[in-house]
Amino acid sequence: MTESDLPVVQLTPGRWGDPAHPVTLPPAALQALKHLGVRRPGATTAPADRSGLTKEVSELLVELLGGEFVKTDLGTRWGHTRGYSTTDLLRHRAGDTADMPAAVVYPGSHDDVQALLTACSEHRVAVVPYAGGTSVVGGLAPKGTAFIAVDLRRLDRLVELDEVSRTATIEAGVRGTAAEALLAERGYTLGHFPQSYEGASIGGYAATRSSGQSSAGYGRFDQMVVGLTMATPRGTIRLGRAPMSAAGPDLRQLVLGSEGTLGIITSVVLRIRPRPVERVFEGWRFGSFDEGLTAIRRLAQDGPLPTVLRLSDEAETAINLADPDVLGGGSGGVLAIVGFEGEHTEVRRTGVGAVLSGAGGAALGEGPGEIWREGRYRAPYLRDPLLDEGALVETLETAGFWSTLPALKARVTEALVAALSELGTPPIVLCHVSHVYETGASLYFTVICAQTDEPIAQWQQAKTAASAAIVAAGGTISHHHGVGTDHRSAYAEEVGPLAIEALQAVKQVLDPHNILNPGILIPPAPNPTP
Repeated sequence: MTESDLPVVQLTPGRWGDPAHPVTLPPAALQALKHLGVRRPGATTAPADRSGLTKEVSELLVELLGGEFVKTDLGTRWGHTRGYSTTDLLRHRAGDTADMPAAVVYPGSHDDVQALLTACSEHRVAVVPYAGGTSVVGGLAPKGTAFIAVDLRRLDRLVELDEVSRTATIEAGVRGTAAEALLAERGYTLGHFPQSYEGASIGGYAATRSSGQSSAGYGRFDQMVVGLTMATPRGTIRLGRAPMSAAGPDLRQLVLGSEGTLGIITSVVLRIRPRPVERVFEGWRFGSFDEGLTAIRRLAQDGPLPTVLRLSDEAETAINLADPDVLGGGSGGVLAIVGFEGEHTEVRRTGVGAVLSGAGGAALGEGPGEIWREGRYRAPYLRDPLLDEGALVETLETAGFWSTLPALKARVTEALVAALSELGTPPIVLCHVSHVYETGASLYFTVICAQTDEPIAQWQQAKTAASAAIVAAGGTISHHHGVGTDHRSAYAEEVGPLAIEALQAVKQVLDPHNILNPGILIPPAPNPTP
């Protein structure tokens, strides 16, 4: 099955992915959980309804969009509550409706979105953009205010495909799977395949600076964006008259990663590439993580670069999350996954192999690579059965320069182990590199331990410790998950008060009444417009 063959999955609240394809834990996994002291939690709780919008606002929304595109029933609103972090899922299981929208609306065009934002600003109604709903950093849960969720699923068109320039204009509500299917009909691909691929959308990719598993070959999503259109309470912004420009700062970069706080992105112009006719994935073994790190750094800095380049540490290699059906085994050392797509695959494969073998790597053939390729979207499905059993499992990520990466990995791991051990739940901490650059790379951590009686507070304590370690070690608070509410304080510390003040000023101009995703990403300015 190729990426374009995958169905567009409708995610369900409280669980990840397609409910028609549940994942069960193998016996080896259940046995491993016993050693961590895991015990099954109590039953989940159904949500209770909360008050909705005023009659005046409800009538306004119906007037703007039509009654069939304004939903206030409990099921629809509950299905648009929060995202898919572990704490989000735990709150769903507890029936926590604190962040449930008062209504869900479905605009069908950019003009609909623009009219909606203008009206909501006039009536001081907060709005949260919603497409795939796959945020894992609290990006869909503004604090202390009633709001409506703006579901962009009707913005689902491939607007234009320019085969001469190799660009595609795609509306924000198109899911990643659907975008690949639409482009494949014309022989093209985006090459953007994050682990959230089955649920995430084009608009979400842009709003959070998403990074896909083929980033070594295709680049991050923000590197693919050459133009965009965004609706704001003050009007429409259109950016990207040319691929590059010296006409002032690149304002596209201000919009990318803005997480719905400056406006709602309604369409994006993207660089596309011919669909590859050949894909090959293979495994390489190194004696240690440090040895593997040196090898992939050589590729990142001096080439040749494969399309996919990943390196698991000793713990992740032993547990082998590359194969979600097996939680155990391993032959020592660490595993690197290398993938090749497109023309001249064998030439690049030979060049990459020479660098890796010269750096101490041992070729394992295509078997491990194919296992990873076939299972790469299935790992998130493991979280639900692990939570069902009483395990706490969550991820976090960062990035740093090559020279600081080993210390960054060590400090974050130590912080997680210390924080969770203090609570009597010593964890397993896994790590891998999945995105590389000439100057540095990302680190992606997976944490598994037994739940306490208060698992949300348990994870928050661990995450606070890990975030402090990231800041102290000079890493960024997020490489691709974004800021949301979870990372807002650390982000402010990372960029400094003057930079935050500049962002507040931009928000004040575009969103003077602070209706756009309030409390997300940008701390509130001290004196908002009355």
